[in-house]
Amino acid sequence: MMPAGSEKLTAARKEEIVDACAQLYEVMPFKNITLGVIGEKTSFTRTSIYNYFRTKEEIFLALLEREYTAWVADLLHLTAHTVEEARFPDAFAALLEKRKCMLKLLSMNLYDMESGSRLENLVAFKRVYGAALTAVAACVRAHLPRLSEEDVQRFLYAFFPFLFGIYPYSEASEKQKKAMDIVGIPYPDLSVSALVAPFVATLLGCKK
Repeated sequence: MMPAGSEKLTAARKEEIVDACAQLYEVMPFKNITLGVIGEKTSFTRTSIYNYFRTKEEIFLALLEREYTAWVADLLHLTAHTVEEARFPDAFAALLEKRKCMLKLLSMNLYDMESGSRLENLVAFKRVYGAALTAVAACVRAHLPRLSEEDVQRFLYAFFPFLFGIYPYSEASEKQKKAMDIVGIPYPDLSVSALVAPFVATLLGCKK
């Protein structure tokens, strides 16, 4: 049950908790971040956090929902300010360059977040996920009107699974790079944009 108070105050308190989670996730692995650790970075005790989130997975899911919401806003802006087809893959990829936290969560922790969250929280996230699917489709249609609806759907079902692999390929640790070097696997140092843009261009057959 939510504590008494305005919706605005409740939202601000939840945002403070999510902000603390985001800061910790930049420097700590998911497994080491507990409700107690999150509480230490906020004005809340572990017990009072339970008024807003039941598990740390729910806090992380709220963080992922916030990341998706920001991505959708950027997609809508790009949809409204179209660029020429040849520039679209780079413009589209640049939006994901800003969403490294989202890509990290997708690659490493999505299953745990979803399985450790209450249904109502998962439903709230899936609504934003659905909005992202719709926004990507609209963005593609706006920039490449020559594509059929089947082409757009084919792109969605190739692109969204691709999101899960971007972070590990663009953010390998020094230990991972060393292991690859030892076994003779080349590691190209590529940014998110450098991975996404050619993939999008190939899938959509963008004209140079």
